[in-house]
Formats: sequence, C-alpha cells, structure tokens
Amino acid sequence: MKKIFMAGLPISLLLLGGCGWFGTATDDETEQIPANAEAALSAQATMINSEGSELGVVEFTESKEGVRIHLKLENVPEGEHGFHIHEVGKCEKPTFESAGGHFNPGGKEHGFKNPKGFHAGDLLNVKADENGKVDVVFIDRNITLEKGKEHSLFDEDGSSVILHEAPDDYKTDPSGNSGARIACGVIESK
Repeated sequence: MKKIFMAGLPISLLLLGGCGWFGTATDDETEQIPANAEAALSAQATMINSEGSELGVVEFTESKEGVRIHLKLENVPEGEHGFHIHEVGKCEKPTFESAGGHFNPGGKEHGFKNPKGFHAGDLLNVKADENGKVDVVFIDRNITLEKGKEHSLFDEDGSSVILHEAPDDYKTDPSGNSGARIACGVIESK
C-alpha cells in the first residue's frame, strides 16, 4: 500500500497543481529580498602539509554570531591537534614559521585557561579519527572577514591557519605546547 501511495503522489500533485490548488502568493504574502542584498563575506584556506600535499580546506563565513569556520581535512595523523589562526598569510614549507605567531590584535597571552589570555586566533583542538579525517565547525566571535575593521583577518599581511602535531593545553604562552606546525593554509577571500 505504501509503494502505491508514493508512486501515485506525483500524479496527484500534478493534477492538484493543474487545478490551481497550490494558489499564487501575493506581494504581501511573500518576503521581498532586495536585488542588491549583500552576500555573506566568505573566505577559504587550502591546507597543505610539510611536503606540499593538499589535506583539505577551511571555509570561513561571516555571520551575526561571528565567523563560522568549517575545517574539513583528510590524511591527518590520528588524534588531537592544536588549531589556530596565525598573524601572517604565508605558508612556506616545511616548518610554516612564515605564518608568524597567533592572530592576536588584542596583545593577550595564549589560551582559554590563561587569566591573561586568550588570542583572537586561539581555537579549540580538533581530532582526526582513525581514518585521518577531521570535520568540525567553530564560531569565532573575536575575528571578522570585513576589511578595514578591527580584528580583520584581512589586514596588510593577511592571515593563515595552522594545524599542530599535538593538542593545545589552552594555557601555555605562546602556543599551548602544541608542537610543530604540520599543516598550513593561507586565508583568501572568496
């Protein structure tokens, strides 16, 4: 009986639609979206490892809640890793020291547990599963993608994201004892 109902549903809808059952919305019943409405600001960073192989992408989208950061990677060593926004938009292999320190326009110390912290670029640790995959979303209320604004990731030297070999302890300045930089991506406007 269920298969017959589902198979007959499109025909019923087509017949009802032809009879005017769905109706037509009037201007006062629909929400008008201006043709010149601005799209949300967005950016992306393609993550590479120390050999230059691509691991995936980090997508950034400005929203009312803050900047939404979606990290989607593959071929990452299993376990927890520190993940931070860094102050320079440069990823020179193999050590990625070219990315500078953490994004820290407020001049604070590192870590969510540090009474003198935290950096605007400090993020939660990420965990790669047994297959080396990471798929996580953050909201960062301390940054913006809007150029010319305080805490913008698009200052004169840009910004990058770094994945570290070990987890961040959220308190040790300057990087939470998170170890070597194993992947990097330059943040670029979309």
